[in-house]
Amino acid sequence: MTAARMLTGDRPTGRLHLGHYVGSIANRVQLHQRHDSYFIIADLHMLTTRNSRADIQQVSRNAREMVTDILAAGVEPDRATFYLQSAIPEVGDLNTLFQNLVTVPRLERVPSLKEMSRDAGKDEMPYGLLGYPVLQAADILCVKGQVVPVGKDNAAHVEVTREIARRFNHLYGEVFPVPEMIMSETPTLIGTDGQGKMSKSKGNAIALSDDPAAVRRKVMGMYTDPNRVRADVPGTVEGNPVFAYHDVFNPDRSKIAELKDRYRAGRVGDVEVKEELVVALNRFLDPIRERRARFEAASGLVDELIVEGTERTRVEVRRTLVEVRRAMGLTSAYTQVRRRAERYRKAVATPA
Repeated sequence: MTAARMLTGDRPTGRLHLGHYVGSIANRVQLHQRHDSYFIIADLHMLTTRNSRADIQQVSRNAREMVTDILAAGVEPDRATFYLQSAIPEVGDLNTLFQNLVTVPRLERVPSLKEMSRDAGKDEMPYGLLGYPVLQAADILCVKGQVVPVGKDNAAHVEVTREIARRFNHLYGEVFPVPEMIMSETPTLIGTDGQGKMSKSKGNAIALSDDPAAVRRKVMGMYTDPNRVRADVPGTVEGNPVFAYHDVFNPDRSKIAELKDRYRAGRVGDVEVKEELVVALNRFLDPIRERRARFEAASGLVDELIVEGTERTRVEVRRTLVEVRRAMGLTSAYTQVRRRAERYRKAVATPA
């Protein structure tokens, strides 16, 4: 039996962080072992909020860093296809066709779009950002993705993909699978500042590539209980980012329980709790750092993986687009016009 195809990926806006890991990468590492896996480097999606020349010039470097992070997290290069979105122009053709299968009010109901626009400092939402879920549908369906691992923020986007697939199949015949969403167990991770989710743009993230010193610096500066002015003051564990990270990354459950009990009773200081978290995070990140170092040492390997994967994916996308155009009748429309034109040419070229 052929393995189901998985499509996932990220925008190349910088190195990946712990929030990415718990939100989707951990799922990808497990899923790619039993799925035909495609990883998109979504630089066209990046343009919806970051489209300066300087941003675009960083794409190749950021793409390389992003793929290296994914490989370092445990994805095996021989079991994954990495591809650069902008290098496959046929995706844009599919996006154009899909735009007619969804309404503006439907897209306006996608909750994360307004948040993305606000976070990007936009006074008004760009047309491309409103259509973000449609382009994402083209990304998923161009390779006939059947499984999409997502965090909570992207679930509404993928639901649009599912609707577009069903709508297309209803109108033109069964061409696309309706992709299944695989939700992560920990959809979001709060930032180190305690202000919303972890984000590269907000500067409240711990990168998968951070060295031990950087991890320590960020953890020791983390937000905790603002009402706790001394170690002997009982503290609040619920909603405390330090304990949220312990719950996700510290495998020593008895130690976590002990720290929580002592924190609530005012018998442990924030420094000790953070020191324990530094140890846990660095223990978690050490294998990722080791794998990253191996891939970085093989100069050009990641670039080769991206080029090879992009070329392989473009073959798949071209095949899909031919099937789509045939199902819609677009191919026959031009064929009919061309045949009449050929008959005309023969007629005018033949002497009376």
